[in-house]
Amino acid sequence: MHHIVIGAGPTGVTACARLRELDPGARITLIGEEPEPPYSRMAIPYLLVEDIGESGTYLRKTDGFYAEHLIEVRQERVAKVSPGAHSITLASDGTLDYDRLLIATGASPVRPPIPGMDLPGVHSCWTLADARAIAARATANTPVVLIGAGFIGCIILEALVKRGVQLTVVEREDRMVPRMMDQVAGGLLKDWCQTKGVRVLTRAGVTGIAQQGEQLGVSLDNGEQLPAGLVITAMGVRSNTGFLEGADIAIEQGIVVDDHLQTSQPDIYAAGDVAQGMEYGTGLSAVQAIQPTAVEHGRIAATNMVRGNVLRHAGSVNMNVLDTLGLISASFGQWQGVADGDSTELLDAASHRYLKLQFDGDQLVGACSLGHTQHIGVLRGLIRSRVPLGVWKERLMKEPTRLMEAYLGAVQGLA
Repeated sequence: MHHIVIGAGPTGVTACARLRELDPGARITLIGEEPEPPYSRMAIPYLLVEDIGESGTYLRKTDGFYAEHLIEVRQERVAKVSPGAHSITLASDGTLDYDRLLIATGASPVRPPIPGMDLPGVHSCWTLADARAIAARATANTPVVLIGAGFIGCIILEALVKRGVQLTVVEREDRMVPRMMDQVAGGLLKDWCQTKGVRVLTRAGVTGIAQQGEQLGVSLDNGEQLPAGLVITAMGVRSNTGFLEGADIAIEQGIVVDDHLQTSQPDIYAAGDVAQGMEYGTGLSAVQAIQPTAVEHGRIAATNMVRGNVLRHAGSVNMNVLDTLGLISASFGQWQGVADGDSTELLDAASHRYLKLQFDGDQLVGACSLGHTQHIGVLRGLIRSRVPLGVWKERLMKEPTRLMEAYLGAVQGLA
């Protein structure tokens, strides 16, 4: 039995470890494009502030882990998948046959068609190569422009501030992290960042980047020009599916998978940021580009590759947690609310504290919080379990912070 896993991120590495555990005699091949040991992109901000070295980003810290577990790691690009022949074609023109294939190729940064995006000094923050280039330019007092204030942008923001740069953030939407926070929370986060010396421009778009002597000039749609020694783009990601052209695998936002994480082709599975699977509680199909989902996908897909679709993926709860310059923010589930649902909020703008709960009937289905760190696990548990709250719904409507009481009361049937 030959298992091939394409993609050497958290999904792929988790899957390979699980495959070896379940199928000791199988041949396992892990293929990744980058000339690095398999690593976690989520560790790159810690690398930028020198909390860790490059080896600290590696997904397996033990020397010889892959050789010890008989996992062949190949640093190559896959050019083609041929389901009928049960084979893949490498960019080097070689081919490999598989019995089971897992596609865990993740996503890549979106590169918008802005003039000047290919100039030296303009980078994404996605790979170790990017991190090296950013570290070389992001020195103390260097003017830096960060394009995009989404989830990834806010993670990078923290590292840049710690490096002492003069940071300006440009976001086209009306608030920071618009896919994670509502207008109130996003506005409070903007204010918080500005109190920490970060200039944040919302409702602003970049029209071009040009070389201006030794620096770059960033042109905005309001006519302003921003000088920059470094420009970083963080404008979202897109699933890596281009190499699947002609493979007759169903693709929408990502590779469409069923609740076993199997694709429309037999013996081919997809997991992680490239997979479009069920979202918990909504019945919708979506790509959830977050590491907890990626790891869970890898474990489930590998189990089904060996044991024949014995595990179902019940769907992932939409979950994002950020620590931005010391301010914790989070969103869970259907944080924007549901049709005909009730909501309640608690706001202390001066302290940058905000909590909004969303209900469907007497079930808690979503939440958005800023500055609240107590009972976050309970909040997620209530949303995940969809436990009927009964009288506790009205109590939460009046006092949203009574989450632990509501959880215990609802689970134990206490009035």
